[in-house]
Amino acid sequence: MNEKRRIGILLFPDVEELDAVGPWEVLAYWTRNFPGDGWETFTFSADGRPVECAKGLTVAAHHAREDMPAPDVLLHPGGRGTRPLLRDAAHLAWVRDQRVSVPLLTSVCTGSLVYAAAGVLRGRPATTHWGALGLLAELDPTVEVRPGDRFVDDGDVITSAGVSAGIDMALHLVARLAGPERAGEVRRGIQYEPRPPV
Repeated sequence: MNEKRRIGILLFPDVEELDAVGPWEVLAYWTRNFPGDGWETFTFSADGRPVECAKGLTVAAHHAREDMPAPDVLLHPGGRGTRPLLRDAAHLAWVRDQRVSVPLLTSVCTGSLVYAAAGVLRGRPATTHWGALGLLAELDPTVEVRPGDRFVDDGDVITSAGVSAGIDMALHLVARLAGPERAGEVRRGIQYEPRPPV
């Protein structure tokens, strides 16, 4: 049997909970319930320690950044914790390294701001949380900002809008990697049927 391919979800202090946990629910449901598809999902943080998220939830990481298995897909969530990362030269250099070694980079919410600051989105279409669209354009004026898109698939980079949009992006990712039928099974499995009351 071929070696598993892997999806790594980054955790960092003040990450927005649903940015990471929403895609985790989708992707872990898929990879655990359909192991024959050949994928697995894990979380990691810079030092491998738990992180406190933006609203106080503490989440443990499976790996430290330096000893995690090589991912085939990287997911960079957003949240207010991205603001310090925009000025973190070491983190931005790490993101640029991932651009070289990881086949598919994805982001949720303001995770795309980090990609922009690292130069990963140069000349590409992208989106982010509605409240950060101006900052995305400011960080890299070459980005084609897509304010009306729930997510933007530009081949080897996928960005999504804010918070809950990460669930839609993750389902799109399942469809891309395992087919629309599988994505439908996952959507039904987690009973994702958005019917907002307002």
